[in-house]
Amino acid sequence: MPTVRENIAYTFEHFMLIYRGTLLRAARAVALIALLAAACEVFVFNMNYFTSADYQTINLTDRLSLAQNEDGTYSLTDVDHVMEFSNLNTEVHNIKLDFAASQPAQLVSVKIQFTDGAHQTYFDSTEYTVGVPLADISTNVEQSKFVNLQTAGRVDNLRIEIAGEELGAEVSYPILLDGLYLNAHRPFAFNGWRFAAVLMVMLVGYGFRPKSAIYRIRIVENPRKSKAGIIFAVLVEVALLTGFLFYGSNLVGVATSSYNYGSWDGASVVNTFEVGGDNAQQYAELARAMAEGRLYLDEEPPQWLQDMEDPYDKGARDEAQKATGEPYLFDVAYYEGHYYVYFGVVPVLLFYLPFYLLTGANFPTAIGVLVMAIAFVLGATALLDRFARYHFRSVSLGVYLLLQIPLVACSGILYLVKFPTFYSLPIMCGLAFSVWGLYCWNRGSVGRHRRPWLFTGSLCMALVAGCRPQLLVLSFLAFPLFWRTYITEGRLRTRAGAGEFACLVAPYLLVAAGIMAYNYARFGSLTDFGANYNLTVNDMTKRGMNLGRLAPAFFTYFLQPPSMVGVFPFLQPAPFDTTYMGQTIKEVTFGGIFACLPLLWVLAFSKRILGMRVRQRSTRTIMGVIVVLLASGVVVALADAELAGILQRYYADFSFMFLAASVLLCFVVNEQLSHARTGYDLMLKVLLVLAAASVTYSLLLCLVPETGWYSDVYPWAYQDLLQTVLFWK
Repeated sequence: MPTVRENIAYTFEHFMLIYRGTLLRAARAVALIALLAAACEVFVFNMNYFTSADYQTINLTDRLSLAQNEDGTYSLTDVDHVMEFSNLNTEVHNIKLDFAASQPAQLVSVKIQFTDGAHQTYFDSTEYTVGVPLADISTNVEQSKFVNLQTAGRVDNLRIEIAGEELGAEVSYPILLDGLYLNAHRPFAFNGWRFAAVLMVMLVGYGFRPKSAIYRIRIVENPRKSKAGIIFAVLVEVALLTGFLFYGSNLVGVATSSYNYGSWDGASVVNTFEVGGDNAQQYAELARAMAEGRLYLDEEPPQWLQDMEDPYDKGARDEAQKATGEPYLFDVAYYEGHYYVYFGVVPVLLFYLPFYLLTGANFPTAIGVLVMAIAFVLGATALLDRFARYHFRSVSLGVYLLLQIPLVACSGILYLVKFPTFYSLPIMCGLAFSVWGLYCWNRGSVGRHRRPWLFTGSLCMALVAGCRPQLLVLSFLAFPLFWRTYITEGRLRTRAGAGEFACLVAPYLLVAAGIMAYNYARFGSLTDFGANYNLTVNDMTKRGMNLGRLAPAFFTYFLQPPSMVGVFPFLQPAPFDTTYMGQTIKEVTFGGIFACLPLLWVLAFSKRILGMRVRQRSTRTIMGVIVVLLASGVVVALADAELAGILQRYYADFSFMFLAASVLLCFVVNEQLSHARTGYDLMLKVLLVLAAASVTYSLLLCLVPETGWYSDVYPWAYQDLLQTVLFWK
């Protein structure tokens, strides 16, 4: 009998006998791409090192008129923060402001002016020209201390000013300077993260090229290869998702000796801490209240709030707070003398309450967002795989991944991970429960053991009501998924069918009973979730429904083009204007999904593509699913605008629905063209461009600087990221 070692050796030899040639070709390609990425890092991204090698460095430190400290550094203060030099009469290629590394890190904006062969006086921006822009320099990032100048001939006079409040910049004085140099030599810096990013982009581009072998691996015909490819892609996505969440360290709420060490307790391997302010602890406070047998928060509202005739009028609240000096909790539900949490209760029961009972500490919200984001990725992947294997026969691994990646990346979850707050958690939970519910329903639609799958699917779908009630519209997908089996074919009239139908319905009744009891215990109403009692920027008790709010919301959510500039990360908040003569609730947004996600352009051909599906199959399941997804997406987007407003995180409520519909339409087209070589090649090229553009937009959106994010809290560290990309500066 062969030993385990012999079996492994035999398996390996058999595997190599079959795939040796393929593995060798893949290894050569990867090695060549790695070599090319390394060449880019050495010769392209370090171009300043080579161009500055023959510069004649001029040391201007001795000409500084600033106060010098005992350690040899110079102090820039709020009174003396301008350095000016005259009669230089030299070519200036760059300036190095060598800020002292010993001082607290900060980002400073520097205004540089000079006279040269084209300017006898200092010049600024005018109506027709743009002057030298402010240079952002991080005092602890070496590469950002260099500023390349584009001058016309020799520079005579040079003026360097640390921009303060008069120029719209925030500076903490004093700023310590070790020295100032012209035409300084740039150091060589091999950036491992940049090399890895370029390598990944090149590998992805190579893997998805139109002639790639992944388009010849059919999901149905090659289950092992396709599953291996899908699992690998998901692992990469989860790793990137996790890395991105922990990159925004100011919102994570966990600390170790090397991560968020300023909040580390000095003893534990890892400890939690509060982030986001008092308003961000609602779920944690509710968990503490539940542990003590209450459904309202422990903090007592100020007496002036309890005495107000209309406590939901923000203007009146603010005036009362100014008059008394007593603060109130913002964005919580206030009802009959108590604060309540109006957000869905399921995340509390799922994360916060168990964590509090076990540890006595507040659960870190960001970890909950990450867990449910990973659950969404896994569920969406499994659901898509289920459709590809059981409703379509010609989907290749390449086409599957070309659609799975934008389905995950463009659904809005990256923005929720960017801001992993308690606002994001219920949306993320609702999305995760929805995709797993749909997957379980699909598993239960065929096979012998239907009831457990159907019950689990309905339980997931019903729990959405306790997370993000808007997403309950996805439950209407039960009609196209089960209508043929239980109504058309009459399975509902059989004993087995009646039992399965009961498994579909029972979880909804159980969850509804629990949520209604929870609502009644708080507000004396079975259907009142408490959103109308929210102490927010407008009076929700009088908001009502108004058709005038729909047009600007429809344009913003669906049609508005992205607003872009020519500097990384290119995107900026889109402008907003309206003729609605009332209060509009609006936060920054970055364009409508149909303008920013080209993959959704497939929806313009829905009628024709669905006609293809009718010719392919006699059933109408896929058509029904697509129609429900599109209708649900429109309803949820407009309902969000009416009930709450126009916010970027709300895109996650409906983007998945339109993306899922687009994916199914692409599957239909793939089925039709899979045997037509010319048409199939064209489809792949178009799909590759649409998917790449959609994912690129979503990734750039992750890096746009915003209030409250890493770029705002740690701007000097964010500058390091910018320097990694803007290597030529």
